[in-house]
Amino acid sequence: MAVLVALSTVLSTALGGLFALRHRDHLHLILGFTAGVIVGVVAFDVLPEIADLSASTGLDFRTVMIAMAAGFLGFHAVEKWLLVHNAHEHEYAGHQHPTVGLASALALCGHSLTDGIAIGLAFQVDHTVGYAVAIAVVGHDFADGLNTVSLMLTHGNPQRRAALLLALDCITPLAGAALTLLFHVPDRGLLLYLGAFAGFLLYIGASDILPEAHADHPSLATLALTVTGVGLMYGVTAALP
Repeated sequence: MAVLVALSTVLSTALGGLFALRHRDHLHLILGFTAGVIVGVVAFDVLPEIADLSASTGLDFRTVMIAMAAGFLGFHAVEKWLLVHNAHEHEYAGHQHPTVGLASALALCGHSLTDGIAIGLAFQVDHTVGYAVAIAVVGHDFADGLNTVSLMLTHGNPQRRAALLLALDCITPLAGAALTLLFHVPDRGLLLYLGAFAGFLLYIGASDILPEAHADHPSLATLALTVTGVGLMYGVTAALP
């Protein structure tokens, strides 16, 4: 049942990615919206889930915040020190870094894998819980597809490679749901993962995507779409059980 339900995430992710590919000429607007969606996901989806799990497991909330800081700083280190070659940064002025986009997109694919795992584990508890989690996942998987393509394109990757990463992002929730037949993830492990993932999201939203959106197009329209993205995720999460 979980794998069948996870099929709906494929369509949602694909629609988000295809939207980004089709409207590449307006990528700055898409990036502004994407940054808002990411902030909204962290504020209204990930952090509330962290608070609930922290209370139910008894794990110190500060420990989870350490994981969040580690996720933020860890991706910053990967981007600035390993991929952008900080020692020669002056030589890269105005250049794009496809490897950074690839690393970001692969991280989002990893998140999609855990989305599928979340659906599978929820169905192991109860079908009602499983459907509720599936609705939540489908609700933001459109943004996942959008984010995957946007990150690839904004860092100079070709459209074909962006499409390949979108395809990977589409199938990973199915793989995650299938994997839950083989293992169980303890609540505390999931909690630390969510903390680290929240830090990663905050980094790519605030330090990567949003500055890129406003770099050449500092318009009120981009800002308005960022606010719209935040508001959309508030509405989606508020409407879910």
